[in-house]
Amino acid sequence: MNITLYSFLYVLRLNEGNSTGRNIDERKKMQGENFTIWSIFFLEGFSQYPGLEVVLFVFSLVMYLTTLLGNSTLILITILDSRLKTPMYLFLGNLSFMDICYTSASVPTLLVNLLSSQKTIIFSGCAVQMYLSLAMGSTECVLLAVMAYDRYVAICNPLRYSIIMNRCVCARMATVSWVTGCLTALLETSFALQIPLCGNLIDHFTCEILAVLKLACTSSLLMNTIMLVVSILLLPIPMLLVCISYIFILSTILRITSAEGRNKAFSTCGAHLTVVILYYGAALSMYLKPSSSNAQKIDKIISLLYGVLTPMLNPIIYSLRNKEVKDAMKKLLGKITLHQTHEHL
Repeated sequence: MNITLYSFLYVLRLNEGNSTGRNIDERKKMQGENFTIWSIFFLEGFSQYPGLEVVLFVFSLVMYLTTLLGNSTLILITILDSRLKTPMYLFLGNLSFMDICYTSASVPTLLVNLLSSQKTIIFSGCAVQMYLSLAMGSTECVLLAVMAYDRYVAICNPLRYSIIMNRCVCARMATVSWVTGCLTALLETSFALQIPLCGNLIDHFTCEILAVLKLACTSSLLMNTIMLVVSILLLPIPMLLVCISYIFILSTILRITSAEGRNKAFSTCGAHLTVVILYYGAALSMYLKPSSSNAQKIDKIISLLYGVLTPMLNPIIYSLRNKEVKDAMKKLLGKITLHQTHEHL
């Protein structure tokens, strides 16, 4: 995939005066010049709010480290704990890995730029960042729908759950999620990077595809069509499948006579449903909202929450609402403590 992205590199500097020492106001004047091929981009980010950048740096760094720790721990316990060798935790491990990749695609660059006066990114870095963000985000859309189906089978058809959701089927469903997300991201990135741009100042803190396309010299009907089709395939349709699954799940839960049975069913679905609402809510508000004069400022805020806060919350939500995960974490911490005690002795 990286080879395909790097094939779009046009390492050409059209103006030797485009030094990285120019400030943001000077770069804005470049927008009117008819340059269409760029080897470097300037990320405006939150430069208009210099007093806020240090606060955002601390916030983003804490969120990023928490994301890495939480999701890595979830992946580790799903591998080590035999009680978590079920389809639900296989998908959860994939989700955690996606969250790590998604945040790692953009947050390190954001952290560097928040403390730097020269907020730049080379073309290859922009291409990789755009692709990884799209690929991980698209894959997660599909995977959340797959996880909803898994919960539907577990609650609505528990006697046949192990037959329907066997290891082979789960592996195929996870693979389809990855392939769908990666291919659609490759398609979008490929076309986006071939469009001539009339500027290299991106009004965003990452190479977000919508922000990059606003620099296009002309409107591309093909690119707009691709974006629309992919957005419909990966946002409303999976969300509709999730809603249908939960309608059947809710109907089944309400027919359970015992309070203990209902609580157990709700606990297995509550964490996933919370993650779905956070994820699709942020994604839909970002990509399917009407345009306005303040849209780009709102995009930055939503993107920051979408890219940093949501991946951090996922392992916390699953840990707080899932007894099996909490027990597995306690077991892991116990082993680590015991190992450290033996080392000191």
